[in-house]
Amino acid sequence: MRTVDFTKLNLNEGDRVLDLGCGEGRHMHAVYFARDEIQAVGVDLLFDDVHKARQGFLDFPDLDPDSPRRFGFSVGDALRLPFEDNTFDKVICSEVLEHIPDYMGAVKEINRVLKPGGYFGVSVPRYWPERICWALSEDYHNTPGGHVRIFTEGQLRGAVEAQGLSFLRRHWAHGLHSPYWWIRCAVGVRDDRNIFVRIYHRFLAWDIVKRPLLTRLLEKVADPLMGKSVVMYFHKSASGREA
Repeated sequence: MRTVDFTKLNLNEGDRVLDLGCGEGRHMHAVYFARDEIQAVGVDLLFDDVHKARQGFLDFPDLDPDSPRRFGFSVGDALRLPFEDNTFDKVICSEVLEHIPDYMGAVKEINRVLKPGGYFGVSVPRYWPERICWALSEDYHNTPGGHVRIFTEGQLRGAVEAQGLSFLRRHWAHGLHSPYWWIRCAVGVRDDRNIFVRIYHRFLAWDIVKRPLLTRLLEKVADPLMGKSVVMYFHKSASGREA
């Protein structure tokens, strides 16, 4: 389930790409196979997630040691990234900043490791679908490692632009997922056995695997109306200085 659109990220052959907060690797795996020559690096705070993401690569057959593709992983903190300045051509940070109290510090680190001329794709939960989740359930956000804030689009854009990156475009994603989370929050966010939760989960899994025309058309309508995520794209000037 990819959130960031690589065509809007201007992904090129030979790019070195950081997936910050890679989780179990959904964007990492997509980046790796998006181009013939790519260096994909995933960082996450949780060792178990990094381990699962790496295992996902080992389960693929295309790991020819002579291939120009490369991948790597690190357990790390978004506020203290283990990389030199100007290391990456592209940075992805999807559904991460809402978990970090000092999100401005994380954005500053992203700018530090992004090369001049590089591109940054970021997503967070969209304000009003997220507000409904918070209103329906304390457990949805009031847990260790949970969401600590709800971003407005202006707040997210302003945080990145404050580092000197230029805003390019915005879109919404996963409109069919918002009702699923509203249902979960309404019946109890930890209740995986609820009949409505199970039915909707099977529908979403079917959609992700099969990608039928029907749900693709539904998404085109649902994403701008109630997309679960807002996705923004930014560019760092070739000089590396604020525009």
